[in-house]
Amino acid sequence: MSTRGADPCSGRPALGWLLAAGLASALAPSASAQTLSFYGTPGLVDMPTAEALPDGSLAVTTANYGPIWRHTLTFQLSPRVSASFRYAAQGNDPGPGIPEYDRSFDLNILLREEDAYWPAIALGLRDFGGTGIYSGEYFVGSKYVTPTLQLTGGVGWGRFAGRGGFGNPLGVLDDRFETRPEQDTRTGEIGFDQWFRGDAAFFGGLKWHATERLTLVAEYSSDTYALETTGRLAPQASPYNFGLNYRFRNGLDMGAYYLYGNTVGVRFSYVIDPAHPRAPGGQETAPPSLLPRSTVEGQSWNLGSPERQVIPAGEALRGRLGEQGLRLMSYEASARTARVQIENLRFDATAQAVGRAARVLANTVAPSVERFEVTLTEAGMPMTTVTVERADLEEQEHALEGEWHMLARAQITDAFGVGRLGAVAGAYPRLSWGLSPYAAVSLFDPDDPLRYELGIQLNAAWEPRPGLIFSGQIRKPLTSTIDDATRRSDSVLPHVRSDAVLYAQQSDLQISHLTAEYFFRPLEDMFGRVTLGYLEPMFGGVSAELLWYPLNSRLALGAELNYAVQRDFDQLFGFQDYTVWTGHASAYYDLGSGYHGQLDVGRYLAGDWGATLTLDRRFKNGLKVGAFATFTDVSFDDFGEGSFDKGIFVELPLSWVTGQPSRAKLSQTVRPVLRDGGARLGVRNRLYGVVEPFRGREITNSWGKFLR
Repeated sequence: MSTRGADPCSGRPALGWLLAAGLASALAPSASAQTLSFYGTPGLVDMPTAEALPDGSLAVTTANYGPIWRHTLTFQLSPRVSASFRYAAQGNDPGPGIPEYDRSFDLNILLREEDAYWPAIALGLRDFGGTGIYSGEYFVGSKYVTPTLQLTGGVGWGRFAGRGGFGNPLGVLDDRFETRPEQDTRTGEIGFDQWFRGDAAFFGGLKWHATERLTLVAEYSSDTYALETTGRLAPQASPYNFGLNYRFRNGLDMGAYYLYGNTVGVRFSYVIDPAHPRAPGGQETAPPSLLPRSTVEGQSWNLGSPERQVIPAGEALRGRLGEQGLRLMSYEASARTARVQIENLRFDATAQAVGRAARVLANTVAPSVERFEVTLTEAGMPMTTVTVERADLEEQEHALEGEWHMLARAQITDAFGVGRLGAVAGAYPRLSWGLSPYAAVSLFDPDDPLRYELGIQLNAAWEPRPGLIFSGQIRKPLTSTIDDATRRSDSVLPHVRSDAVLYAQQSDLQISHLTAEYFFRPLEDMFGRVTLGYLEPMFGGVSAELLWYPLNSRLALGAELNYAVQRDFDQLFGFQDYTVWTGHASAYYDLGSGYHGQLDVGRYLAGDWGATLTLDRRFKNGLKVGAFATFTDVSFDDFGEGSFDKGIFVELPLSWVTGQPSRAKLSQTVRPVLRDGGARLGVRNRLYGVVEPFRGREITNSWGKFLR
């Protein structure tokens, strides 16, 4: 799924489910929250609790209170730290000083867990990076006084101090804490000078787990909705809120509430726990059992006499590997060693592809062959070679923890210098193509925050030799509301992204990309790429990249240089008169425990210089959640709405949904606003993403599936 649109998301309740489809710090584990609040974070109704979701969980919430719709995406970054992005629709004429649509960010830190004597304690920042209409800070404690009854109490500032306020207790530390400055930020800017300032107030409540799935909640709210009640929201008649929540087995959580003495509200949440996939794994076809060597010796291609061979060994090997979702690129065998180069088309766990290839070799090649060398290739490049002994494979096939014994005995080496082995029929040249539907969305346009485009697309690729790929994609929209957008860019920068609506309106049949790519290995631990053509929907040109990525290193370094020319709005063959040299030096680092960082420093499409920091967390089943922020020499004022480029992204492996092995992923990037500053060229197949799944650390991390 791709995203199009200049200032793209909707205040409609459907947005929460769109985000879910576009999917989904201390080390000690914490108690799991049983309920989510109207703000999409662990809480009662409007007020927070000192709880956390299961580590790594992704929660999508849609809640309605009067004319207000809130859509929240919350990610449990670590066992004690969670972050949220929220998009709220306030309704028409929401009141003075309130935008009709609002974006905000939250952070919650569980400072300590509950024990037998003391409550859990959490610190939170609400709307710390938005317009500030929801901004507030709090300390909250929660304690179970019985196995089913939890009490919560807290003190808050800002939005949390609307009712029953008293002098700030932090004023004893510094007089500045006694006064909260007027909000003077916009989305993207952080109002540090407001944190924990001004009056404070108490809030609290309780929740009772009537059954395993039904929970009743009650709270005293310190939020008076002072701004909203100047508009369409009815004034409050009571500070008390009451509700019930029901949690379904499929992850859906629903709540219904009686709010502030005169209004009802509803909430729908869906929680994705990466530790519990929607479909259990292991549903793939079982690997082939190893045959006795005497049986293998009796196969026709191992009989020695050419007249008795029905097909050559290479042809038999190609067919058997194909049944396992592996493409045989080349093959040769000597008296003691069989070598294959394969392309993994099916398995998201790379070690599983190697294990299947080793089994097929053991069931196919002559019994005298004792060593198998399996070289993994991608984009025509030999990546990594895994060497296993046939006797070890036979010994460990059914052994307890046999896969880890195999890992201890296997050799994993860089495949630089591994030339093409014996030719295999059909490996090259190769033509592939496919016709499929597509969906594109445009988010956060204030006139219509959810726009979409549906159509069909044709993909084709021709590979005349290893590493050389000619490919393209043509799209034909069938229905679109993106074309209806009327907003035009007011950017003072070159319009490298902010004219996205014009590209949608002035195009019909679209060439998304049409490129020639060449991938190569210049040195050991080095990878290269050159791409020429129509690189993405808005730019064409030439791109060159080098990546240094040692086999077992946490660190990889890259450099990319591009000459880009802006394409015509019709997305066919013409160009506009805007050209730019752009490029970045990049560092990628595996921080451990599934966390990864990336820093890109260089020049962007609008000619601005700066850096992009990306942090993500990846789970062993392939789920990835991350965020990025770009800061350049473009001032916040010149950048415009949003202040700087930033966003969050989710990658959900198809295998997590279906239980079947697949390298396909469902992905979505959400930007609060799309502007021209910090815009990077959208080159396909950047090397780190191509190479990483096939390096030593990633193969080792997936080795638990070697014998599956």
